[in-house]
Amino acid sequence: MDEIKDTLAFKGVAERLTLGITRILENMPGVVDVRFAEREPAEKRSLLSWEQKNTCILPEDLRDFFLTTDGFTLTWSVKLDNECVPLGCMTVNSVARLCSLLQPASLFSLPNAPSLADLDWDESGTQSGSEQPPAAPHFDSRSRIFELDSCGGNGKVCLVYKNCTPGVVAQRSEIWFLDRSLCWHFLTATFTSYYRLMITHLGLPEWQYAFTPYGPSPQAKQWASLYQPLTFSCELGQADPAGDSYLNKLDPTNAFKGKTKAPAPKKKPQAQCILKSTAKSQGRMGRHGGAKR
Repeated sequence: MDEIKDTLAFKGVAERLTLGITRILENMPGVVDVRFAEREPAEKRSLLSWEQKNTCILPEDLRDFFLTTDGFTLTWSVKLDNECVPLGCMTVNSVARLCSLLQPASLFSLPNAPSLADLDWDESGTQSGSEQPPAAPHFDSRSRIFELDSCGGNGKVCLVYKNCTPGVVAQRSEIWFLDRSLCWHFLTATFTSYYRLMITHLGLPEWQYAFTPYGPSPQAKQWASLYQPLTFSCELGQADPAGDSYLNKLDPTNAFKGKTKAPAPKKKPQAQCILKSTAKSQGRMGRHGGAKR
């Protein structure tokens, strides 16, 4: 009896964690094998140990999340030609895997070996306009960056502390996306907003690229238009305020209408022209001779 109560209690917690997305996915056409990984809550001492090790204070919503479940994993697949193809994946790393993206230099590395800090440059004054975008994180000691999701190799979603001072505890954090070209893109200011964003996008491949100037790949757009048509169309409108600048406009009335050209006269062989003119002259002479008789 106690086991049944525990199972029902966990199902209630899982339902609140996933915001009911598992039932929505199971009712979608072609979606199969929806799996939610059950995990125990993280211990408070592990959270305190992480904060002391990295000289950072976890945001309150992320701390509450870890005290509910030590990480999050929800995957689902689609059935194509009687074969299950993995498609959606929603992941939040556990406390143990919330590792720093900026590892200290190894003692055995070359003194002049390139590092991520070499990618930093000063962009102050290059942006114009009333609304300035958030300042991008740095790959040096000014920022502390921790990986929340590896995105299947398509980039990294990171918990970022900016404007850090060595030896001083960092408290304010943001959620940023680092694409494969090592460019930063701001996602949300809080973990709760990012979590809802991840659930809304169903963990589809490359959904984070919807918040970049170039967007996801054509294949990812096809999946999004199939399983997320409403949100996908809204994101196209936000990314393109001027009106479909990323789409090729085709006017059927003008696309295949060409200029009408007069047919070029065919050149006849000279011998054929001479024979025809001779035949015509002979015919005329014959007609005139018949009339005299």
